[in-house]
Amino acid sequence: MTEDPQRNFRSVYYEKVGFRGVEEKKSLEILLKDDCLDIEKLCTFSQRFPLPSMYRALVWKVLLGILPPHHESHTQVMTYRKEQYSDILHALQVVRFVSDATPQVEVYLRMHQLESGRLPRSPSFPLEPEDEVFLAVAKATEEMVEGCIDCYWIVRCFVNQLETKYRDSLPQLPKAFEQYLNLEDSRLLNHLKMCSVMSRLPYDLWFKRCFAGCLPESSLQRVWDKVVSGSCKILVFVAVEILLTFKIKVMALNSAEKITKFLENIPQDSSDAIVSKAIDLWHKHCGTPVHSA
Repeated sequence: MTEDPQRNFRSVYYEKVGFRGVEEKKSLEILLKDDCLDIEKLCTFSQRFPLPSMYRALVWKVLLGILPPHHESHTQVMTYRKEQYSDILHALQVVRFVSDATPQVEVYLRMHQLESGRLPRSPSFPLEPEDEVFLAVAKATEEMVEGCIDCYWIVRCFVNQLETKYRDSLPQLPKAFEQYLNLEDSRLLNHLKMCSVMSRLPYDLWFKRCFAGCLPESSLQRVWDKVVSGSCKILVFVAVEILLTFKIKVMALNSAEKITKFLENIPQDSSDAIVSKAIDLWHKHCGTPVHSA
């Protein structure tokens, strides 16, 4: 089948003037019109392209299992999710674990703890490391998703995905980070090793929190598109690209403490470029999923 030169011209033109996603958006809208959404195709689309903001919450909810694939069930299922949310919240209010003054992200955390049978005896008990991860993810998601109910369910199911689906993969990511950084810039890796910083890099921030609190949400959501749709390995390439982007700065630092402190608080103005280059790196090393229409 010959390619349509008019379509190719349009695609190149759109890309040059900044409308790279026009054709992709049309493809996604076609997928979303199906009576029964094809999870595999939605995953493949999300792996290849950034999700348009107007459809992101819907696609995430379907891929995370909050909504079923069948369109006709969406309203009924979301009604059930709202009722469940209200019931859990009411239970926490009755036992005085939350009040109107409780920050919303903490409310989400207490709801999650109650649902998973991990609610402590008192709100004053210190938080566990997994609770800190949940709060970081919740704070970032609040900036991406409208409405408390959608936000809670997306955070809950995103964190659950990290704790179950990616449980065995996440501990392997530091090793993969070293491997790919060596391929991209062995001199930079050697500098990190000379400074004895490899074991002190902010792996928890990068891989356990999926860069929540590190990248601005406008950039972060493009990374999470890939995580939600099945690849936690994208996190490795974001970390690699951060090092490549700030190579001159990092090479000028000669202590593990200074390098770690810098990487925990990187400048925000390069974030979009970092994520775009990280996705390109990810496709370069791991291939591009084939999208079947």
